[in-house]
Amino acid sequence: MKLIESITMLIIILPIILPLTFSVMMLFFWKSVKIQRALNLLATLFSLICSLIIFVEVNNSGIISLQVGGWQAPFGISIVADLLSSIMVIITAVIGLTTALFSIGSIDESRERYLYYPLLQFLLMGINGAFLTGDIFNLYVWFEVMLISSFVLLSLGGRRAQLEGAIKYVTLNLLSSAIFLAAVGILYGLAGTLNMADVSRKIPFIENQELVNVVAVLFLIAFGVKAAIFPLFFWLPASYHTPPAAVSAIFAGLLTKVGVYAIIRFFTTVFIYNSDFIKDILLVSAALTMLTGVLGAAAQNNFRKILSFHIISQIGYMILGVALFSPLAIAGAIFYIIHHIIVKTNLFFISGYVKKLKGSYNLKELGGVYKFYPMLGLLFLIPALSLAGIPPLSGFWAKFVLIKAGLELKEFLVVGIALLVGLLTLFSMTKIWNEVFWKDDPQNSENVTDITYKSLTSGKKFMMILPIIILAFITIVIGFYAEPFFNIANESAMQLLDSSNYINSVLGLK
Repeated sequence: MKLIESITMLIIILPIILPLTFSVMMLFFWKSVKIQRALNLLATLFSLICSLIIFVEVNNSGIISLQVGGWQAPFGISIVADLLSSIMVIITAVIGLTTALFSIGSIDESRERYLYYPLLQFLLMGINGAFLTGDIFNLYVWFEVMLISSFVLLSLGGRRAQLEGAIKYVTLNLLSSAIFLAAVGILYGLAGTLNMADVSRKIPFIENQELVNVVAVLFLIAFGVKAAIFPLFFWLPASYHTPPAAVSAIFAGLLTKVGVYAIIRFFTTVFIYNSDFIKDILLVSAALTMLTGVLGAAAQNNFRKILSFHIISQIGYMILGVALFSPLAIAGAIFYIIHHIIVKTNLFFISGYVKKLKGSYNLKELGGVYKFYPMLGLLFLIPALSLAGIPPLSGFWAKFVLIKAGLELKEFLVVGIALLVGLLTLFSMTKIWNEVFWKDDPQNSENVTDITYKSLTSGKKFMMILPIIILAFITIVIGFYAEPFFNIANESAMQLLDSSNYINSVLGLK
């Protein structure tokens, strides 16, 4: 029995260990791109299996925690899997797998030879580490792992636009890291610990609550930059449209959600006693994030820039759930994260596929795709309409839950803004549909494919379309069978709002 418990405890560290192990293995085969591709695919498959096992165990048995090196909390490093973190690890594995498939078909061999696949695994390791850590300083460490690997992935290829975007990205994120580190130092001085569970237990008894409020705001700023909330989002649309589509897709799907996850975790577990102080800041920021993002998207004429601005607007919905701070609102925010990661990643995949077809992301240079590739047009409509919140797709239920939570709390203004942003999102998706898929090809060509697409093998084309189909299918499943997904999100919200189970599990209290 003890052996089974030990194995269960150890498995929660595998989403961190597996990407690290496989990335190091790939370094030994740096001359063989084919072996790197295979190892990358195997790593994502194993990670998906492990994440599913973790989720089942957490769902059945409750929160699992592991004290690294045998040091008891709060003195050692805690790895913790609750429902929220296990959900995030599963989604990370799904996006990792689909990105691995899409990369095989879309990434050029020169980038592959410059260790693209090991960097991808390092990025996934950092993301999983951020989701599973129970220690605030280690959250900072995992943020830095993500920052380093994402910066190299952004700049890999060395084009001027990439380097410009990468410099903007890393500059603002380094500033965020500095603020994060300052907040960590002040918090340690106040509480004498950085274990999330232990900090949560001690914060109500700290005499200088005004300084605690300052620390909470510093963490909000640091995570707000990572999540790209208003007014800290300027780096995102300046950088996400510059790298290859596979890199843009995994960034769009996962990186900002780590920041959102950190906001949810900190203001439901660590700073729960300061939630009233933070609520107004988050509520205003959520409304302005939704508005500025969607208005920025409406002004763009580049496929990926439109999608990049819509990342910002959709982040506003997630922050709205935290700001409302009711069980239904938190559940809605978690459901929205699940929906958005799948949909947004898929839209960036589709933009990359269109680029292979037409050789451009500029809407004015695109057209006629539906005429020659109707299947791709239909695959675009699924995530596009879901993003806009059209029933019965996943985005409708995600928006519905948040709007219901807002109406219950009589926050009518922000609910009105959320509904307006949904309409403007539909406008942007319709704009992409008309320009890219429906209108005639502006080149007046009977064949929409360019030389690059013709040169791809059928195997590479299949590897590009397969992840698009997989993610579209998941979107449909979540939309038509929303109840089990919402139930899991609701259970996760209840677990977050009752932090006693988390504290007891990590600290070994009864």
